[in-house]
Amino acid sequence: MSLTYLEKTVLTDQQKTIIKQTVPVLQAHGEALTRHFYERMFRVNPEVRDYFNPAHQRSGSQQRALAGAILAYAQHIDNPAVLGDAVELIAQKHASLNIQPEHYPIVGDNLLASIREVLGEAATDDIIDAWAAAYAVLADIFIVREEQIYSTQDNVYGWHGFKSFVVDRREKNSDNITSFYLKPLDGQPLAAHAPGQYITIRATLANGQAVMRNYSLSNPPGSDYYRISVKREPAAAAQAPNGIFSNYLHDRIDIGDRVELSPPCGEFTLEMPDNDNKALVFIAGGVGVTPLISMLHAALENSDSARPIIFIQGALNGAVQAFSDELKALKTEHPNLSAHVRYNAPREADRAVGLHDSEGLIDATLLDEMVGEQEAAYYFCGPTPMLEHIHNLLHERGVPERDVYYEFFGPGGKLAA
Repeated sequence: MSLTYLEKTVLTDQQKTIIKQTVPVLQAHGEALTRHFYERMFRVNPEVRDYFNPAHQRSGSQQRALAGAILAYAQHIDNPAVLGDAVELIAQKHASLNIQPEHYPIVGDNLLASIREVLGEAATDDIIDAWAAAYAVLADIFIVREEQIYSTQDNVYGWHGFKSFVVDRREKNSDNITSFYLKPLDGQPLAAHAPGQYITIRATLANGQAVMRNYSLSNPPGSDYYRISVKREPAAAAQAPNGIFSNYLHDRIDIGDRVELSPPCGEFTLEMPDNDNKALVFIAGGVGVTPLISMLHAALENSDSARPIIFIQGALNGAVQAFSDELKALKTEHPNLSAHVRYNAPREADRAVGLHDSEGLIDATLLDEMVGEQEAAYYFCGPTPMLEHIHNLLHERGVPERDVYYEFFGPGGKLAA
């Protein structure tokens, strides 16, 4: 079955009923289905492989994320509007990769074929027809939203898709994080990004492979450059390769080299509270500091001295803490900024020079000390276990979800309340 879209497909009540009846099957076999789907699609349509991060494929996180998304869509087939936040997250990621309408039939054909191949005789013609219609509806939603994003990018940034940039400067921020300062090759001015957004960088490796990766922008909005601060990623497991692209950037990309960038994307952005006295709290773990340091610059630039701004940075030790000098300078310049650095495994050298304020994991006691009882909005980013830990701490403090903002690095997810 070959699919076409933007024909305003409408699901019948019977098709919605069939979709809902497949929910138990998706709960039991969703990840098996998505594993098969990716294997099949990369075999049948290898031209789309470069759009996917192989590390996420190896870890299974991409398969789990897709299985969760399909299940959520089936569960809410009567009212998919409730999935608006998830749709926006995915549409932003698609736009960052310059996904086009012609990509959707490739995904749809392989998904329907995978349902048949995994479920066998249980995948009746009625089930396949219902899911074909459901996928067409969803594809239309994404195509329309992504066209809107591309139009906005053209109007705000002057381009969509990929554009050539040159490396203007490199700067080592820690033993494992290096910043790359990127300027447009055509010399055109850069519009300010929304603090917290990311860009996609595309480059061709020595073996001819085109690779695309998302990196948060760490520069103050309104700079005449985009700054990405890249952690050199080691192998996630024994026998697995090191991070292909992060190591390529660290080892091969230097001042004067060219790369391609798509415009800033992402919905994890700073929202300044209407109440000037409401505190802003940023909690960073590891390389998760990158979007938050950009947010911090923007918050300080757009706040008067009445607003408390609190920045808590967690790192393993001083060797891998990024932006130490930048944070110190901001603290000196802005009396309303309170900053606290906590190392989980400090070196003796760290203790000798006093690079950090405390040791251990970020905990309730530290939040009590830094934030107290004041009303605040919280932004946090870091490894998934850290996100879960901070989210639980905020839940225990009674912080309403409307004041909680976070971002996963990698395939999207949601933290349980």
